[in-house]
Amino acid sequence: MFKTLKNDLPASIVVFFVALPLCLGIALASGAPLFSGVIAGIIGGIIVGALSGSKIGVSGPAAGLAAIVLTAIGSLGGYQNFLVAVVLGGAIQIIFGILRLGIIGYYFPSSVIKGMLTGIGIIIILKQIPHFFGYDADPEGDFAFFQVDGENTFSEIINSVNNIQPGAALVGILGLAILVLWDKVLSKKGKIFQLIQGPLVAVVVGIIFYAVTQGNSVLSIENSHLVNVPVPDDLTSFIGQFSFPNFSIISNIDVWIVAFTIALVASLETLLCVEATDKLDPNKYVTPTNRELLAQGTGNIISGMIGGLPITQVIVRSSANIQSGGRSKMSAIIHGFLLLISVILIPRLLNMIPLSVLAAILLVVGYKLAKPGLFIKMYELGWKQSIPFAITVLGIVFIDLLWGIGLGLGVGIVVILIKSFQNSHFLHIEDKSNGQHNIKMTLAEEVTFFNKGAILKELDSLPRDTYLELDVRKTRYLDNDIIEILEDFAFKAKERNIDIRLISEKGIVENPESFIEFFKFRPKTA
Repeated sequence: MFKTLKNDLPASIVVFFVALPLCLGIALASGAPLFSGVIAGIIGGIIVGALSGSKIGVSGPAAGLAAIVLTAIGSLGGYQNFLVAVVLGGAIQIIFGILRLGIIGYYFPSSVIKGMLTGIGIIIILKQIPHFFGYDADPEGDFAFFQVDGENTFSEIINSVNNIQPGAALVGILGLAILVLWDKVLSKKGKIFQLIQGPLVAVVVGIIFYAVTQGNSVLSIENSHLVNVPVPDDLTSFIGQFSFPNFSIISNIDVWIVAFTIALVASLETLLCVEATDKLDPNKYVTPTNRELLAQGTGNIISGMIGGLPITQVIVRSSANIQSGGRSKMSAIIHGFLLLISVILIPRLLNMIPLSVLAAILLVVGYKLAKPGLFIKMYELGWKQSIPFAITVLGIVFIDLLWGIGLGLGVGIVVILIKSFQNSHFLHIEDKSNGQHNIKMTLAEEVTFFNKGAILKELDSLPRDTYLELDVRKTRYLDNDIIEILEDFAFKAKERNIDIRLISEKGIVENPESFIEFFKFRPKTA
């Protein structure tokens, strides 16, 4: 982990600035104490980051659970009663991990995962526009279409246009200009600009702007447009911010229902995020999903025991980590320590950061998740990929994350059922080695995303120095998910000295440069 510290330290600072307002905003949207979001961020970074097998995933409080938390606090009779459900939910997640239910994450088609990433990118942009212009009626981290302030995503944007705060808008524009300049120009000019990340400079400029313009009738930024970290007066008041579960109600059936709901939704969000971050990972690392459930469960038990919100792996933080050059789990762990140290030592300095500057950082993150070119690429892949992708994006933007994923998955299953039929054997491995690692793998007539987990497992289990014959001559339909798995495997095969011989109707290719390009021009059969 420490070998990549020069990459992970700058990335952790960016993740810290992304995570801080989200931790506070999600707590506010959940009807929980503000500090509970910070606790979840700290535990998600340090504890879950250390236990997880993910190299680039970052965990913390999730916006997708805010509505569940808000309802549960009321129905269970208070926050301390709700914490019992968080602890029990963590224990149930550990059971999920022991039962090896992490494989569920492999059964979400690639088009839905890409739709999730794009939808989240679009919703980040739409939700940050009001904050960027200094209109902060809705808390950070509220990603649902119908917001807690009574507005919806688009009416909030209209309201923000009519309520622009000059100071907040100006420093937001300055911050965005710094980020674009850093990313497109300065980062290529020298290592110093790679070590000192643009978001850090933008935040420093924001603090200076706030300090200099105090008292200015036009450009001063009101406290309501700044980060709002709780500021304790002394050690006693700091410790007083922690809450503890009321285990006297553990026999209440409603507590167990909420606990199971938290475990199920948090596990689903985590597995989806794991799949998405692995797809974004430039090194194509495959995260062990069962270990991730164990790590998340442990994190939720600890978070619930000291007053924190439920934790999941979160795509916004994880993608910010990847975009900023994070290479190992140290970036997640360091970001957790930064949260802990900052709320203890410099809460007043944090409360001088304009929300519009942090909105500028998130706008860049959102744009990188939802680049326009991806829409064209998905369209070119055909309707079997583009329709589930589009439905997922629309569901996330106009309802919320879980609804979008559910709708996209439903449409994806319908598409598969329409276009494919079941075979008794989709994969055949023939060992012709006579003591050597020569393996022949024959794909069946129809190979869909349902077969993804098994194929991924077989490819990952191949030993070093293997000669693999991959026969696709009988394959009439090869799902795009499987092609992407082969593409990722080809990248890792070079490191493991595995040679690939691809046998198809077009002929034999040794170590193909790109499976995606090869199958793009493969003749289609009925």
